[in-house]
Amino acid sequence: MRRRTLLLSSVGLLAAPAIVRAAGEAPILIGEINSYTGAAPFTVPYRNGLMLAVEQINAQGGVLGRPLELHSRDDAGQPATALSLAAELLDDRKVDILAGGYLSNVGLALADFAASRQALYVAGEPLTDALVWDKGNRFTYRLRPSTYMQAAMLLADAAKLPARRWATVAPNYEYGQSAVKWFKQLLSAARPDVTFVSDQLPPLGHIDAPATVAALLEAKPDAIFNVTFGADLTAFVRAGNSRGLFEARSVVSLLTGEPEYLATLGEETPEGWIVTGYPWDQDTSQPNAEFVAAYRARFNEAPRMGSVVGHALISGIAAGISKTGKLGGSALAQGFGGASFATPFGGCSWRALDHQSTLGTYVGKLAVANGQGKMVDWHYANGASALPPDEMVRKLRPA
Repeated sequence: MRRRTLLLSSVGLLAAPAIVRAAGEAPILIGEINSYTGAAPFTVPYRNGLMLAVEQINAQGGVLGRPLELHSRDDAGQPATALSLAAELLDDRKVDILAGGYLSNVGLALADFAASRQALYVAGEPLTDALVWDKGNRFTYRLRPSTYMQAAMLLADAAKLPARRWATVAPNYEYGQSAVKWFKQLLSAARPDVTFVSDQLPPLGHIDAPATVAALLEAKPDAIFNVTFGADLTAFVRAGNSRGLFEARSVVSLLTGEPEYLATLGEETPEGWIVTGYPWDQDTSQPNAEFVAAYRARFNEAPRMGSVVGHALISGIAAGISKTGKLGGSALAQGFGGASFATPFGGCSWRALDHQSTLGTYVGKLAVANGQGKMVDWHYANGASALPPDEMVRKLRPA
């Protein structure tokens, strides 16, 4: 993608929330920002999910009698660029809502900016808990399950492992640090006998995989908690496979079961890892089956996790607008709380307490079949069941 500016219009949903037939009204403008040139394996399917959702909603009449119109921008993974684009979208394009984000540090920057402008920002992919907790604000909502939630979803399987000596490897920025923090706290509470013997924090996008693997081998852990993703994950797996790091050693890993990463790993996929992901071709429940069919009919390819995030993001925004009944940052910030919406994973809602959605994810193990990685022995982990107690959130979130 060479152009920074994308106009994606007349784009909508599986089950549209409380919509009425559009009758020539001015469109509702959504200003969407993402790392299109920096994370194409995720963002290209994500863009397709956005487009499909908007097309479906508009075909059914829009929201509040008005069509949705999407204005997308590429932040190239840079917070400063994202802020400049957000200002342009609000001031020049006059968008009604800001949305998107990929990296957690970009999401946090957009959240602060939205609060300063009293404009609603709905984050899709950023996973750091700070977005809705200690750095949360009334103008920011977040779709995907957070680092705390995903660590909690993996906890039951991790705690059953006989491993007592653990090591961690994670990119050295907000998302990686947050994931490691919560996994350590949750596992230590469930298994007081465990110790963490090594923490590897390579720079995002620049992992020295052989050195990281060597450090982990020297620490001699029984198990590893992995948070690397993208090209870092591929390099880590390849180096780990070549040095025997994963032999007779358990690995618990965030996101690795998502199709974006399994497609790249291929036959190098490490078998037996406990992961979160998306077994798109195995879940035959009605919401996912209908989504897969619609997505394949529209784009002639299989969906990925990014596809689900893009589609659910628009669905959640449409539901929040519909529940609120009008536009405006302050009104939407108040009105989104409690709104319910359909996703390929089933029904979800925006939690009023901290503006986190109840979208879940799948937990299972990795295997290789016909030279391709896949998830096996999986189950869907409902996001509502992985949320922390309300009293904990009240202590973490600013008044």
